[in-house]
Amino acid sequence: MIFLDMLRQLFMNIFHTIFFILWGDLITIPLPGGSSLGLSLLVLILIPSGIYFTIRTRFLPFRLFPEMLRITIENKSASQKDAISGVQALIVSTATRVGMGNLVGVVAAISAGGAGSVFWMWLIALLGSSTAFIEGTLAQLYKEKDPLYGGYRGGPAYYIHKLFIKGSKRRYSVIAVLFALSGLLCWCGISQVIGNSVSSAFENAFHIPPLYTTIVLTAVAAVIVLRKNATIKVLDIIVPIMASCYFLITVFIIIKNAALLPGVLEQIFTEAFGLRQAAAGGFGAVIMNGAKRGLFSNEAGSGSAPCAAAAADISRPAKEGLLQAFGVFIDTLVICSCSAMILLLAPAELTNGLDGMDLLQTSMQYHLGDWGVIFIAAILWLFSFSTFIGILFYARSNVAYLFGDNWLSQTLYKVLDLIMLFIGGLSAYTFVWDLGDVGIGLMTIFNIMALIPLAPQAVDSLRDYEKNKRSGSPKHN
Repeated sequence: MIFLDMLRQLFMNIFHTIFFILWGDLITIPLPGGSSLGLSLLVLILIPSGIYFTIRTRFLPFRLFPEMLRITIENKSASQKDAISGVQALIVSTATRVGMGNLVGVVAAISAGGAGSVFWMWLIALLGSSTAFIEGTLAQLYKEKDPLYGGYRGGPAYYIHKLFIKGSKRRYSVIAVLFALSGLLCWCGISQVIGNSVSSAFENAFHIPPLYTTIVLTAVAAVIVLRKNATIKVLDIIVPIMASCYFLITVFIIIKNAALLPGVLEQIFTEAFGLRQAAAGGFGAVIMNGAKRGLFSNEAGSGSAPCAAAAADISRPAKEGLLQAFGVFIDTLVICSCSAMILLLAPAELTNGLDGMDLLQTSMQYHLGDWGVIFIAAILWLFSFSTFIGILFYARSNVAYLFGDNWLSQTLYKVLDLIMLFIGGLSAYTFVWDLGDVGIGLMTIFNIMALIPLAPQAVDSLRDYEKNKRSGSPKHN
């Protein structure tokens, strides 16, 4: 018994050390006014990588934004049976990007860093867009036929494998295995967070006991994820509806409070550069809260979205890369901005001292009355539910890489995530949530290890796409 306690304590010490290395402030830079800027390992990796990819792609987010829009509105379906189109792959990745981070995450960033955090979220989205292009294009370049579900599969585990085996016929690459395991670990943790968030929101809004909410949520999810190809059909319906509803409600709130909008925008830009916070010693919090929420809301660099990008049946790899880059804009510049406007257009005296869902629900109640609380509960359900079925779509390729092409391993992982969803709905286990954070942190490190050396291939694909586009060749379409 003593030995088991020592072993458990050793594991917890190792775990917390890894957690601190990934998420803690490894470097602290002093700033004027007594403030400081704490930089975690993931920020130190993702921001320089984003700058590097932005330069290598010749500032893709600015140059090719119209092209991203053009590709997105193309009404083209997959050419092969059971395959998905590029836009459908975008919908899957949007389902997982547009989740809890867009609601509670934005609230946390503004609560801790003020309105200026929003500006840094916007800036990080521009860098993340270039990173998303690189990983989305590489996912297409290294995709494989999927013998179980039909169509294609792939993602970081596959391009990491090809990078590190160097032409060998080995079944596994150590780094690819670590990435795949980290992904499965992360998505188990996220499943519990989803269950807990939905049951808590419905209890607050409708006074429904968590058990009832959790049973319905898990049952509906099981019906969808345990069927062969129901995920895409459901997300095709849910994602456009939930994103459009949230956007339109925000537009209504902005129009209703149009007189306050110039003041809110001035507050965002003024606080972004610390003109008020520098004197109060909070400039570092403004930057880092915006940067961290921007990085991990849009998932660029984590290696999640490429699992969907690889499944697309699309004419050119760079097109899927551009679609995934556009997904970052949807997540941060549209949905996250919606949450920010809802909060910042509410009177400060009404929201002072509040945080988390209380802050968001109070703001919505101010704008829309009691219907605002109901709307947030409903939209949170849609955001969270779409994230859950989206991450199980991601998991397909990782499970296949680790355990081969068989229905048993695919089904067992889905059942495990459904169990985690159910457990999370009844109670919160913070250790499991921390496991999810560690999982996504490790995914990011392993993914970036491959993105940097493989980036020239994605850049070549972009160059080829643009060359054909300029020449008027139909092949670029």
